[in-house]
Amino acid sequence: MFDNLTQRLTAAMGAVSGRRRLTESNIASALRDVRVALLEADVALAVVRDFTTEVRERALGQDIDASLNAGQAFLQLVHGALRRMMGEANDALNLAATPPAVVLVAGLQGVGKTTTVAKLARHLKERERKRVAVASADVYRPGAIEQLRTLAADVGARFVAAGERTPVAIAAQAVAEARKRLDDVLIVDTAGRLAIDAEMMAEVTAIHAAVTPVETLLVVDAMTGQDAAVTAKAFDEALPLTGVVLAKVDGDARGGAALSVRAVTGKPIKFLASGEQTDALAPFHPDRVASRILGMGDALTLIEETQRKVDQRKASRLAGKLTSGRKFDLADFRVQLQQMASLGGAGSLLDKLPGGAALPAHARARLDDAMFRRMAVIIDSMTPQERRFPDLINSARKRRIAAGSGTEVQDVNRLLKQHKQTQKMAKRTMRKGNLQRLARGLEAPPPQAPRPARRKRRR
Repeated sequence: MFDNLTQRLTAAMGAVSGRRRLTESNIASALRDVRVALLEADVALAVVRDFTTEVRERALGQDIDASLNAGQAFLQLVHGALRRMMGEANDALNLAATPPAVVLVAGLQGVGKTTTVAKLARHLKERERKRVAVASADVYRPGAIEQLRTLAADVGARFVAAGERTPVAIAAQAVAEARKRLDDVLIVDTAGRLAIDAEMMAEVTAIHAAVTPVETLLVVDAMTGQDAAVTAKAFDEALPLTGVVLAKVDGDARGGAALSVRAVTGKPIKFLASGEQTDALAPFHPDRVASRILGMGDALTLIEETQRKVDQRKASRLAGKLTSGRKFDLADFRVQLQQMASLGGAGSLLDKLPGGAALPAHARARLDDAMFRRMAVIIDSMTPQERRFPDLINSARKRRIAAGSGTEVQDVNRLLKQHKQTQKMAKRTMRKGNLQRLARGLEAPPPQAPRPARRKRRR
């Protein structure tokens, strides 16, 4: 979502990098580029104006660490302003209420409300260990209720069937049913409209009054840019919103929504939703997002996702295999491709690594996820023996594998070459003593005593 913004802001930092100190001249030059970058990202004009004013005042006021050079100081100022623009910290759901804690989800049609309800249910079940029920008060969109019923079964949430006809009655019945069955949380999906109108607002207001939710979340489409902030403001005037969920952040979004919503509405962004998979929901951390926007990576989120999504047993088995000196075969390579896909693919990993999001487009194109998916299909077209012993793969086998995977022989050759390079890298890393040296290299170097001053020779 922030790729273009990251590249533009990284370029803007060039105006002050390498300078000894910040001056009014280089600050103005850098902020001019920052302003253009934010406007191109579809950030609201008023938000851009406030942002640049804050950075300028702090920079000219020398509210910076004296040990930093101009480039580092300006980066620190921009990072702090971005964080304050989006909120200081993650604003988690407040479910401290007599069960069931009701979460009301609203939004326009087509923004992904129903899918977001399923993602939120899975998040609460798996990470918060809650008993979750879901209900649909959308009686207008054909198939909306059945869609939520199917998604609820996929994520293991209980679906409350509608026995009433009106949305308000359905929601009230769902609360009574969830209370009777001792559910911890009830998530109520509401109907969307193509545009904000009085009828829609009256209905969702009536539902809110009937169920008295502890959280009222608005789902907005991240690809609509600053229009998402306008939509959020209109809903906030009719409903006491407690937070926003940004959906479709993996699409052609420019980041304007994430940077505008909090500043325009005063409501926190609580989650980022991407893709159609029910596990594609992540808590919104302003400080981490600010770091990603500035190309500084997001190591904490990457670590959390790795701990949650990567199969630790497979990882331990592979480490033990390499430590014992056995070869890294194509079956192991297939596992690694699968693990990378579970973390969102190469693009998602790059965004979370320092400097990864700022890579040029041609460099990122070489790490296309479609290429890795093609590699996985090629490996799946091999026999178990070929995966264990890649050296057996001759020309005839390559033609058979290519035909079975719908690829070309050149693709098979490319995969085998990539596997050999990965195998060599794994062997070097796991060689006796290398892991210890790597660990020592990651530790902070010990402080060195200052060298004695050299005496000047007499002439």
